[in-house]
Amino acid sequence: MVVPDCEYGEDGVFVFGDCGLNENPTAEELSEIAKSSSESFEKLVGKNARIGMLSYSTYGSAKSELTEKVINATKLVKEKYPKLEVDGELQLDSAIIPEVAKNKAPGSNVAGKCNTLIFPDLNSGNIGYKLTQRLGKAEAYGPLCQGIARPVNDLSRGCSFADIAGVIAITAVQAQ
Repeated sequence: MVVPDCEYGEDGVFVFGDCGLNENPTAEELSEIAKSSSESFEKLVGKNARIGMLSYSTYGSAKSELTEKVINATKLVKEKYPKLEVDGELQLDSAIIPEVAKNKAPGSNVAGKCNTLIFPDLNSGNIGYKLTQRLGKAEAYGPLCQGIARPVNDLSRGCSFADIAGVIAITAVQAQ
């Protein structure tokens, strides 16, 4: 996602995961989506990924099976990939807005600075990317498929010619 005139993320650049394939990933699957998404961000943008594991709750402000899945996925990422910059569970505003993060996630080195956003399920991911694309006038490239031996990507039925050209360029970079 490339959001014009945006101070959040990496000057408006984000990777959103997963917005196109995994309907209801487990905590284990979410942890792998986070890892793959961080690799995609770093390869495509050339900067370190700062991963926000998204939820409707920040640091236990609500409790349910849904929040527990994100909490467990965050723990798995931290255990399996200790060099990754990751935090969760975070509401979107805690993940990308520094002032909100200071209040909701004090002491976090990642909250308020996330550029790689991991959604807990396909519903929220797909809605989030389409809201960002349409209301934020963002350029949305993909869905980019990750975790596959060779680069392969997808396009939304509502994509433009520019979207097609952008995904072709991204696929070429992935193939290198």
